[in-house]
Amino acid sequence: MPKMKTNRGAAKRFSKTASGKFKHRQSHRSHILTKKSSKRKRHLRPIIAIHAHDQKAIARLVPYC
Repeated sequence: MPKMKTNRGAAKRFSKTASGKFKHRQSHRSHILTKKSSKRKRHLRPIIAIHAHDQKAIARLVPYC
């Protein structure tokens, strides 16, 4: 059986935690930050876990992560 290809876009966005779940950085935090309030930017700061429902789909996109 040949190796599965990793989806490179997903590989750049998702990474695994120590427990094997996936995490990602939140969007809307890279540019045009001047018009966004400090509270909005602060709440976008933490790296959050992928919802349990989507874990299986992400694992298929990034099989060797």
